[in-house]
Parts: sequence; structure tokens; C-alpha cells
Amino acid sequence: MESRQLGTGLSVSAIGLGCMGMSEFYGPRDDKESLRVLARAVDLGIDFFDTADMYGPHHNEALLGAFMARNHPRIRIATKFGIVRNPGEYKRSLNNSPRYAREACEASLRRLGVDQIDLYYVHRINPEQPIEETIEGLVPLVNAGKIAHIGLCEVSAQTLRRAHAVHPISAVQTEYSLWSREVELEVLPACRELGIGFVPYSPLGRGFLTGRFQDGFEFEEGDFRSSLPRFNPGAIGSNRRIADVIAELATLKNCTPAQLSLAWLLSKGPDIVPIPGTKRLRYLEENAAATQVALSTDEQEALEAAITHLPVVGERYTAEGMKGVDA
Repeated sequence: MESRQLGTGLSVSAIGLGCMGMSEFYGPRDDKESLRVLARAVDLGIDFFDTADMYGPHHNEALLGAFMARNHPRIRIATKFGIVRNPGEYKRSLNNSPRYAREACEASLRRLGVDQIDLYYVHRINPEQPIEETIEGLVPLVNAGKIAHIGLCEVSAQTLRRAHAVHPISAVQTEYSLWSREVELEVLPACRELGIGFVPYSPLGRGFLTGRFQDGFEFEEGDFRSSLPRFNPGAIGSNRRIADVIAELATLKNCTPAQLSLAWLLSKGPDIVPIPGTKRLRYLEENAAATQVALSTDEQEALEAAITHLPVVGERYTAEGMKGVDA
């Protein structure tokens, strides 16, 4: 698999692996199967694994730590701090203070079993905490070798520029897909102006763009998509038109809708590294094969033109989930 550059000095596989669903939010977890998925990802050339301390909470980092201790793979780990949750609760608070950053970093290092975190994100921005103070609090961790690169999640272009003025930011992670394109207005241009890589999460619209969801779809217990506005009854029927267009064009391209959606992101620039998440081998292998699907400029434009006039019904998250988004 080809490599791509995030910021200065962080080389990763063109597609990464989002590991969140291995711990929660997408139904029951199966650690044995997740460990098989992690191993297969390495076999496929994926060396960029994404996690966070709040996934589980803490379970996801511990799972990756167990995998690395057993297999010693040569991979890059991205993790995050800043969202504080109690186990079993979706409700969260945001803490970006330098003191909490140091405590969270040390805890993540222990769970992961590593001496250095390759990419450490501020998971959500607390607008009451100046971003300059947060970044200044992370700089000593860089100087001590505990983190190699700093990243930000779901940040506004203005805040990104303020943060980058304190210390170079290597990557921004924000939702970006064929039905979530807001970053194209200001955030992605700011990243390119500053030489910052971009990491789209939920590049398949939490699975919606694969065409799996119909009106009346029943979610597994523990699947948080059942509460998301875009997956509500009624919204699914309207949004389904976007998935249908993608499916039609994927058939013409002789690939799956998931592969077309990922190929579209990859075609948007060499500074983009999507991280589709999965806990199943077949989806992992399907996603990895998207790197073999090349879209011409005409094909990109045709795809975008076909969905531009189709409205997306519903917000990305509930009000609780939108805390710290575009801050």
C-alpha cells in the first residue's frame, strides 16, 4: 500500500484503520475477532491505527496495547484526549487543560504499552479553554519524547491557525465523506495553506453510504446510530437517495459503494488519509482494496454532480455529540 504524508515527518499508509467500533458504539464487542482484524490490517499494509482514551472508555487503547505486546507490529498509533465520559454514558464533558493533557497522555502511554504516541489529538475543543494554552501544555510532552506529533479534531479554521502558530499541527481529523463535506469550505483549505494533513473519519457515513440501510432497519442493541438524526425513520428514506447514486456509479466502476466512496476521498489529494472503521474482516479487506480504484477528474466531478442536488436530512450527531464540533 502506498504511503502518504501528514504534516512534516509523519508517513502513514494511504488508508488507516478506525478502531473505535471494536470497543463500543456499534453493538457488541468481540475482542478475539478484533485482534484478528488488527493482524489482518497489518498484513494488508495498513500501519496507521486510530483510537482514543474515551473509546470504551479506555478499553480500545488497552486492546491495541495487548495486540502490540503480542505481535510487535511496525505501526503508527494515533490517540486522543479531551472528551471525559463515565463508563456506560454517552454524556460527556470537555477538558483541554494542560494538567489534564499530561495526565491523559501518561495514562494512554500505559494502556498502549508504548514510550511514544505517534499522533496525539485534542479530541474536541473546549471553547472556554484558550487553544494556545492547550497547545503550550502539549509542547513539553513533545520535548520529552512522549508524543511525536500534535493533531486537532473537529476544529474550526480560525482555531487551527491559532494552534499552529504555537506549535506545528501535523493533522486535523474531522468527519468528511460524500454526505459530510463542510470541511471543504474553510478547514481543508486552511490545512493546505499551513501544510497540515487531513484525516477523514466516518468516510463511509457510519456505513450509510454502503447502501446497507433501508427504512425500518433494526439496529443491534448498543448501536448508537439508532439515536443519530440522519438514521432516524424518515431521514433514512430521504438520505437513501445518496446511497443509491453511489451504488449506481460503483456498478459502472466495477467496485463496491464503499470502495467508490473511499476512492473519492483518496482522489481529493495526497494529503488525505481516511480511516474507515470496522471490526469485521470482510469489510476491512473491502476497504483496503479501495486503494486500487482510481478515479479520473471527470469521474470525480460526475460523482459530485450526481449527489450535489440531493439534500442530507439530519444533523451528524445529537446535541450532546455536537459538543466541541467546529470550535
